[in-house]
Amino acid sequence: MSAGGVVEEIELPAGNWRFRGLAAGPVDGRLVLLLHGFPQSSQEWRHQLVALGDAGYRAVAFDQRGYSPGARPEGVEHYRLDHLVADVLAVADELNGHQVDLVGHDWGAAVAWQLAGRYPERLRSLTAVSVSHGAAFRAALNSASGDQARRSSYIAFFQQEGTAEEVLLADDGAGLRRLFEATAFPGDPGPYIALMQEPGALTAALSWYRALFAGGVGPMGAVSVPTLYVWSDQDPAIGREAAEGTAAHVEGPYRFEVLAGVSHWVPEAAPDELNRLLLDHLAAVGST
Repeated sequence: MSAGGVVEEIELPAGNWRFRGLAAGPVDGRLVLLLHGFPQSSQEWRHQLVALGDAGYRAVAFDQRGYSPGARPEGVEHYRLDHLVADVLAVADELNGHQVDLVGHDWGAAVAWQLAGRYPERLRSLTAVSVSHGAAFRAALNSASGDQARRSSYIAFFQQEGTAEEVLLADDGAGLRRLFEATAFPGDPGPYIALMQEPGALTAALSWYRALFAGGVGPMGAVSVPTLYVWSDQDPAIGREAAEGTAAHVEGPYRFEVLAGVSHWVPEAAPDELNRLLLDHLAAVGST
């Protein structure tokens, strides 16, 4: 058990894999699963884990497929969305969480939207941070404005096998450090760079992008579970068009919050604001 701001390191066997993770709060508390983004890890949720644990929730964040050494298969085909969604369900099962409150940032939000759209019976609530609903993102990507297409142009670089790794890892990860600095990351990204320097880790993480068009998950419908979507207006990757368009794809109770002057890295750039919104959302769901 952890309490009073204590975060514990855990290892989760799930399916064929073993995932590293962090947890906080009483083991019998209401389960909140947190999914990180690229190129980060469960560490990005450290502020939220403390806040959730102190509020009595059992908060668990795990290093997802490719980020955990025990779940790092070779081959782009292993990183399709259907596999990523299945991992979350397997982890929830391992934690005896038939229903969970799911929180995701960046790629973690993309996975969370998919799970909410396909397995609503497994979620008590959804909190998506930064990344919009997939259909809203695609609509913005194809918009005549071209704003989202410009913002997403980096994806084509990430999909260049070998080239992206060489550029990002050269000079002891200088390329990765420039990525963080150019997007106003708060603090030292050193731990995340070190993770990406583990054998095969960056290739695995980039395989999420490379598997984007590999199929495995069909079109998802509207989301019916209570949903909080938090977007920041200084996010270089996700524009306002995709963010505001998300409302059309949520049929259940929906709350959209915009953090002004905050970069893409919301859990670390604005932890107090995100914690307040998240705890309010969970309390509201719990009272229904």
